[in-house]
Amino acid sequence: MPAAVKNKIAGFMNSLIELARDDPRRVIHSLKVGIALSFVSVFYYYQPLYDDFGVSAMWAVMTVVVVSEFSVGATLGKGLNRGMATLLAGALGIGAHHVANQFGHAGEPFVIGFFVFMLAAVTTFVRFIPGVKARYDYGLLIFILTFSFVSVSGYRDDEILDVAQKRVSTIMIGASVCVIVSIALFPVWAGEDLHYLIALNLEKLGNFLEGFGDEYFQDQESKTEDLASTLQDYRSILNSKNTEESLANFARWEPCHGRFQFRHPWKLYLQIGTLARQCAYRIEALNRYLTAEIQTPVSVRAKIKEPGTKMSRECGRALKEMSTAIKAMCQPCASDVHIEASKAAAKGLNSLLKSGIWEGIDLLQVTPVATVASLLIDVVNCTEKIADAVAELASKAEFKRLSDGAPSPEKLVRRGHVAITVEESNMNNRASDE
Repeated sequence: MPAAVKNKIAGFMNSLIELARDDPRRVIHSLKVGIALSFVSVFYYYQPLYDDFGVSAMWAVMTVVVVSEFSVGATLGKGLNRGMATLLAGALGIGAHHVANQFGHAGEPFVIGFFVFMLAAVTTFVRFIPGVKARYDYGLLIFILTFSFVSVSGYRDDEILDVAQKRVSTIMIGASVCVIVSIALFPVWAGEDLHYLIALNLEKLGNFLEGFGDEYFQDQESKTEDLASTLQDYRSILNSKNTEESLANFARWEPCHGRFQFRHPWKLYLQIGTLARQCAYRIEALNRYLTAEIQTPVSVRAKIKEPGTKMSRECGRALKEMSTAIKAMCQPCASDVHIEASKAAAKGLNSLLKSGIWEGIDLLQVTPVATVASLLIDVVNCTEKIADAVAELASKAEFKRLSDGAPSPEKLVRRGHVAITVEESNMNNRASDE
């Protein structure tokens, strides 16, 4: 038993260390929550403050616990939702109590019950609206809770105005402390995370496509397991929709910071993310042919090797150029050359497929290669759509050109766990050409 318990404790501690190493900001966030909670606890321990707020001071503590989130946008969104919902519901609760008083002591509970029923039913139905649910669901939930608490408690407590005032004040204090600590101490911006997540996803797609051509059209025996394993990073893109939508929702709550100005086009990041997933689905289909146990003979694959390799490589380079441009927040001009080259290769492949190169070859051997060719053509079209979306983002977000003082792509661009240099990319391109 002692040995088993010791091993479990050691395993748990190792998992905590790995969690902190994976993203050190988690440790900082934990400390920030502790600081905010310790600060609002003073309202309960310090006698003069306790005399003013009484037991209601615990609402400030509770607000810090439920409002503190990892990013500034999430914290600000929850704080504003909770604060405004409490203020509005408190005012309506007092109004409902005043109206109910006009019906006398016998009719008051029926009137209050009617108000609670109507408001809870209507607000709950409104929560089903997708746009409202995405941004204001928490606020509507607090609205129902506060209105019910204030209006119902007013039936037994004559000092309803004092109860509502203390509740609103303590919640405002707790929410304000959370927001101030979140912004003032090592802020984590959801918009910045979304920005670099989209860039990283494009880079993953580019890495796969750059290596796919050389990996698919060579002999099965000469394929390397290390390279094949590095091409699988794209799979995280397939399930990134919820993360991207959450980050975009939180980013809309955030104030201006860095080069992310007011009304930054966050919706365009979701558009790029959707196009990247569409490309990733086609890459997933390509990967099945890359990792299939029974491969088409090399002689059959060799018939489309030159245009197929060029399409894959040029699309990969274009996506990586777009990724670098997004990270540096500059115009993605360098990707246009690679897109044109991939389109030219796709046009050549179309002509090649119509020239009857499959004559005399078994149809079962032709089908997989023809499917790969069709998927590569689709990937070229997807890459062009992504390029148009990135260009639109660069225009609306006012990304700078290199001549306007934007950071040079040759410099190392670091954000979080993302690091890339164009010099390294060019070296990789020259190596794959050779």
